[in-house]
Amino acid sequence: MYEAHFGLREAPFSLTPNTHYFMRAPSHADALELLLVALREKEGFIKITGEVGTGKTLLCRLLLNELDATTAWIPNPSLSPESLYLAVADELGVSVDDAANPHRVLKAINERLIECAEAGQQVVLVIDEAQAMSFDTLEALRLLTNLETETARLLQVVLFGQPELDSLLAQSSLRQLRQRITFQYRLRPLDRDATAQYIRHRLAQAGHNGGDLFDARALKLLTKASGGIPRLLNILAHKSLLSAWGAGQGKVLRQHALQAIRDTEGARRPGWMERWL
Repeated sequence: MYEAHFGLREAPFSLTPNTHYFMRAPSHADALELLLVALREKEGFIKITGEVGTGKTLLCRLLLNELDATTAWIPNPSLSPESLYLAVADELGVSVDDAANPHRVLKAINERLIECAEAGQQVVLVIDEAQAMSFDTLEALRLLTNLETETARLLQVVLFGQPELDSLLAQSSLRQLRQRITFQYRLRPLDRDATAQYIRHRLAQAGHNGGDLFDARALKLLTKASGGIPRLLNILAHKSLLSAWGAGQGKVLRQHALQAIRDTEGARRPGWMERWL
């Protein structure tokens, strides 16, 4: 659409998580480092939480790409305990009958994990949107992590979820699972400097190699309106580029950012901004 107009190879602010666009902002870099260190030390459970749009799924995919391990990825854990076991078995290449009882499926998974351990392969289960898990499924997950030998834990688990996951795990009935979480991290929104860096980074990754495409005043508005939430910032930056392109401008100015904010539900509008909208 506007790519050729701004000298871009592709749209830089797509909402689809793409590890090519990952920027090591302080919070996200710290989270990734914690994950890699904790998994290297073979810790049991690791939990990463963050508000909607803070980049959890992107971080999840980056982790899967960087891990030198056998991985099982569950992107939608709104499953029954039986379905969770079947999903993990499928991810690990374990052949089981869909009608098999949970005990048999768990046994087959255990045998596969032992095979991996004997071959020196680390096995990591990564669950995205973990706040969607039911109590029974979380309990089934805990039982999965009981699979271990006398000297080694056979399965490590990384949970990515919204803050509701913390509330879910705070229930006394889940205290055994909560006590197994040895490392945890809360993703933070981008600060002012990181927001400007984020926009420049994505533009550069999309092929831009000229001067700033976003005026400083436009950047300031987008920073405030997005609250530093990457997904919302993507939406606002994309709409700002559309507005500038539609006006035949070669740079995003203040009025283009204002138009994007006006057109975006969820964008933050401080009182001083209302009179301009």
